[in-house]
Amino acid sequence: MDPFARSWAALRAAVAGLADEDFARPSGCAGWLVRDLVCHLVIDAQDVLITLVTPADTEPTVDAAAYWELLDAPPSGDDPLDALIPRLAAAYGEPRWLTFHLDDVGSAAGRAAALADPAARVATQDKVLTVGDYLSAYVLEWTLHHLDLVAYLPSAPGPPAETLAVAREALERIAGAAFPAAYSDTEALLIGTGRRTPTEPQAAVLGDVAARLPLILG
Repeated sequence: MDPFARSWAALRAAVAGLADEDFARPSGCAGWLVRDLVCHLVIDAQDVLITLVTPADTEPTVDAAAYWELLDAPPSGDDPLDALIPRLAAAYGEPRWLTFHLDDVGSAAGRAAALADPAARVATQDKVLTVGDYLSAYVLEWTLHHLDLVAYLPSAPGPPAETLAVAREALERIAGAAFPAAYSDTEALLIGTGRRTPTEPQAAVLGDVAARLPLILG
């Protein structure tokens, strides 16, 4: 199974395995509950479907790494879409309706990705890139949000080892430097994106990459 399919299937399976009370717990996304994060995943799945049917006839302007924009600060919640997510998530009421919608739209996004030509060019957010690069960028998205999902749910399954490794490589390309070999893939992703503060020993081995952190992806 390719990294996009593997990461997306694992994330959706983790959501499907949550208990109702887990949706009211905090997530690794500051200010968002688990239910808010799951609602965001529904929006992400819709974006995948929209982008895969938005062909472009010009040359690519970005690849999988350049697709991401680096922000100066984490989202404040003031962005209209960010502010909408918690209200939309609450409107679902029971968690089962939210998980049903994610499974419905998410399954369709997975099928569309499997059927898409990796060499085809698509347009999104005023950018043009190949389908292969677009789906590769989403491996990082799915893996980071999988870590966000389970941040306060220690019994929930985390991302697969192979997709953690792929996501780490993607973040290192964005950073333009490798994280210390002593870091696990999970540590590299959490510390690299500012989701976790490094311990003193971890900070001591960061080297030149420390000045580039955190990488706040937008």
